[in-house]
Amino acid sequence: MTKQKLLLLDGNSLAYRAFFALPLLTNDSGIHTNATYGFTTMLQKIIGEENPTQMLVAFDAGKTTFRHESFGEYKGGRQKTPPELSEQFPYIRKLIDAYNIKRYELEMYEADDIIGTLAKQAAGQGIEVIVVSGDKDLTQLATEDVTVYITRKGITDIEKYTPAHIEEKYGLTPEQIIDMKGLMGDQSDNIPGVPGVGEKTAIKLLKEHGTIEKLYEEMDSLKASKMKEKLVDNEEMAHLSKKLATIHTDAPLTISLDDLAYAGPDEEALLNVWQELGFKSLIEKSDFEAVETEQAELVFENVQAITGDMLKETMAIHLELENEHYHSCNALGLALSDGERTVYTAIDNVVDNADLKAWLQDETKKKYIVDSKATQAMLHRLGIELKGVEFDLLLASYILKPSISGDDVATLAKEFGYQDVQSNEAIYGKGAKWVVPGADHVAEHVSRKAVAVWKLQPLLDQKLKENEQFELYKELELPLAHILGKMESEGITVNIDTLRQMGDDLKAKLEVMEATIYELAGEKFNINSPKQLGVILFDKLGLPVIKKTKTGYSTAADVLEKLQSEHDIVKYILEYRTLAKLQSTYIEGLIKEVHKEDSKVHTRFQQALTSTGRLSSTNPNLQNIPIRLEEGRKIRKAFVPSKKDWILFAADYSQIELRVLAHMCGDEALVEAFQQGMDIHTRTAMDVFNLENPDEVTSLMRRTAKAVNFGIVYGISDYGLSQSLDITRKEAAIFIENYLQSFPGVKNYMDTSIEEAKKAGFVTTILNRRRYLPDITSSNFNLRSFAERTAMNTPIQGSAADIIKKAMIDMNARLEQEGLQTKLLLQVHDELIFEAPKEEIEILERIVPEVMENAIKLSVPLKVEFSYGATWYDAK
Repeated sequence: MTKQKLLLLDGNSLAYRAFFALPLLTNDSGIHTNATYGFTTMLQKIIGEENPTQMLVAFDAGKTTFRHESFGEYKGGRQKTPPELSEQFPYIRKLIDAYNIKRYELEMYEADDIIGTLAKQAAGQGIEVIVVSGDKDLTQLATEDVTVYITRKGITDIEKYTPAHIEEKYGLTPEQIIDMKGLMGDQSDNIPGVPGVGEKTAIKLLKEHGTIEKLYEEMDSLKASKMKEKLVDNEEMAHLSKKLATIHTDAPLTISLDDLAYAGPDEEALLNVWQELGFKSLIEKSDFEAVETEQAELVFENVQAITGDMLKETMAIHLELENEHYHSCNALGLALSDGERTVYTAIDNVVDNADLKAWLQDETKKKYIVDSKATQAMLHRLGIELKGVEFDLLLASYILKPSISGDDVATLAKEFGYQDVQSNEAIYGKGAKWVVPGADHVAEHVSRKAVAVWKLQPLLDQKLKENEQFELYKELELPLAHILGKMESEGITVNIDTLRQMGDDLKAKLEVMEATIYELAGEKFNINSPKQLGVILFDKLGLPVIKKTKTGYSTAADVLEKLQSEHDIVKYILEYRTLAKLQSTYIEGLIKEVHKEDSKVHTRFQQALTSTGRLSSTNPNLQNIPIRLEEGRKIRKAFVPSKKDWILFAADYSQIELRVLAHMCGDEALVEAFQQGMDIHTRTAMDVFNLENPDEVTSLMRRTAKAVNFGIVYGISDYGLSQSLDITRKEAAIFIENYLQSFPGVKNYMDTSIEEAKKAGFVTTILNRRRYLPDITSSNFNLRSFAERTAMNTPIQGSAADIIKKAMIDMNARLEQEGLQTKLLLQVHDELIFEAPKEEIEILERIVPEVMENAIKLSVPLKVEFSYGATWYDAK
């Protein structure tokens, strides 16, 4: 019989540990995920290592417990939980449920008491118990049957407390941990203890007297001292503190050990949660089996060639690609359907098929497609120019339900009630296990996709019209897909020799920097080894220790940044790391993405991914080149025109989101500042700091104003602002309050956005893009708070996205109208990159700002700045 093992987890403590161990992270929907991700990695690790038969995650039920009856200030003075963490608790609970782990909280009791009670019960039945927490108070529960795991650095570095370990570490028994807390107190829980008694003194007294009670019985044996006076004066507080620190092991639980059986996660539910949170790496590493669904019988023809009599005025078409990276993959086959007849042919039969080619290139023949951009790009590679696209399932689904993630037809179809198509994973497998099955299986799968598109088109078109979003779909997203397809096919030329030279230059700089670091250290060592670096910095050079890890000293970036003033070596190490990452991630990574055939990179623009409507870029991601660093900015020197005597022309919207905010909120001061062409951050600083002259604004004032300008409508909290500006939360809170008083229109916009979202259940952009907010009226404070922040920021982010998309369409039309050779190559954030012959520069200087600044009319002027040069770097 398998030995029973019970895992008891302290939910609140572990969530806090995860939150503060990881930097603030958000997924594509703007949900903060660092605590949830850390919690997930902890669960994965500990479940894998311990193989429990029973599990429970305990949470605190509220702010008031029975301990407050004894001491009203218990846990008083704690800072308010950052909203960035609060909003993650519902997702942590959702995650726990998907793992099929029991979670529990009990009114008036803490998670510690739930854990203590269950640990005692389980140990009494001979069950092995493991308690996991970030709070050392729980070490008092350690017995021969109960081991307490305390997280040290982050959430996966664990110290295991057994009675033997506690004896070795403190010279005490687990029960004496309570007495130690009673004497020394606990600042985090506001347990007072005895003033002046620290850990060392408490341990010494307990080694001599055993318990607090015994200590006071034997008080006369202590020599007269100030310490004795403090002990005598605070006897009542010592006994109270011990009482507060004592974990109850007889809490009135409404669950039993029988309720805690653990048999593994609900794989489908867990994958859904991971997908919602954007945990792509976890999804890729998982070995969960794909869930297959029953399908209706499909009648289709697997033909050698598609003939003219098979081609109708309107048909659904699906071209099956090997994978999503269609610039470097092959197509498998093509299916056509008109709802009654469905035909499939292998890709080899497509290229030389004159009837099919003519039909695909005929503007008057309407095509319904899964992903028109991908299909267009692949057909372009085959020498076929796709025209007449009338429906795009991916884009229609995205506009109707922007939270849908992925482009698999089965996923999209399921959202709208259509089940008769399987997922790609079910057919091909995933990752390294991806394989093309037999031709008959492929033919049926691709045919089912074509039928799905045909069946779904009338339903989705009708829904778009009901939502007043058909124009957004038809006039913006659909034509944009055609433009993006051309941009992806065109690509942008990269001078690989320039990249290699940059790599060599960086290597040389790194070598010089290595020598400097060795000289300052007085010896050679492995700079990339945290352990060796820690020895140099803290043992040899004697720098103050800020954090420790299980292997030694922490040399993380945040630690080193705090030590820069202590020794010159630190700034060189930070710079060394930055340059090393540039070389490996960006230069070497970019070189791998350059196509040998045309010396170009063909980034993939993901049009149906973000909840706000923003485009994203992948393979390679050209939006994350670290241009704030000069060395990173220089990488843009490798991006060049494809023809001799051509230039790259860059046009960038200036502060577009703040201009959209001014338009939407109508605040007089903001609108006036933009209409007068003032520097908006200087104007903000003047208003908030009550200054009359722009010359009085210091660089620090402007930096602070800038941080709030860009953060305020994204719901930036005092915690978030304090982290970004390295100021206290109190200072940050005062600044936010002053800002909202100075710009009442912004405050009114924020309040109105929330109220309107509560009424409608969604918010909209200028062009009626929607984001649904089902949690805006939730009784759960954390879910509601996140929805409120989203209600404020989505209309601004989404409207900015609408504007630049409209500008791309208008620019494409204008270039054709002017008969120019200029080509639109890239969209990066609020910037458009063109390549053009030099003789067209003068025309571009005139028409690009004109078109972009008039893409959508606002109550404040849109401003476009442009430049050009022989490289992308020179164009900025």
